[in-house]
Amino acid sequence: MAAAPSGDWEKLFDGKSLAGWTATDGKPPGKGWKVADGNLILDGAGGNLISEKDYSSFELEWEWKISEGGNNGIKYWVTAVDGKSWLGIEYQMIDDKRHPDGLRGGSHTTASIYDIKEVAKDKPLKPPGEWNSSRVIVRDGKIQHFLNGKVVCEADTTTEEWKKMIAASKFKNQQGFAPGKGRIMLTDHGDKCWFRNIRIRSL
Repeated sequence: MAAAPSGDWEKLFDGKSLAGWTATDGKPPGKGWKVADGNLILDGAGGNLISEKDYSSFELEWEWKISEGGNNGIKYWVTAVDGKSWLGIEYQMIDDKRHPDGLRGGSHTTASIYDIKEVAKDKPLKPPGEWNSSRVIVRDGKIQHFLNGKVVCEADTTTEEWKKMIAASKFKNQQGFAPGKGRIMLTDHGDKCWFRNIRIRSL
């Protein structure tokens, strides 16, 4: 994907507070979300968090680590699909070797487009307890997932191939899924997870 003029970077996490994030019902984040030593930590029931703003074409960067056997993810183009379920495309973050969903392989492993497209088998993944660096670039409907500096999964949401992948996924009956614009979501899958240096810029 060729480079293009970009907007200024915007911090989605300031390292000090949960400013800019709410629960999906607009209320403050659940008690499981905590800030310590510049990290945003999910430890206990916190619920999903969504950003205040919508994004369409963007570059999103963050660092993360999960607990052994853990599962989490960042979603984008998140909308209330049926008026109540907040759904979007997910960058999967999981213990590939221990979590039951990760053991399914393919589009259920780290850095995949979750349940839609599998990730490269030679991806440079660090183990649970160590920090990984991730990036998502979305421009004009084209998606790239990076893991520790390498492009590991790509898709073009404007093609018939994308429609076929959606039709074969768990989202096949979700009318209006991933409409090309939406919020950013930090998910809660019930496992401890750490985030830091989350930032975004419009493209």
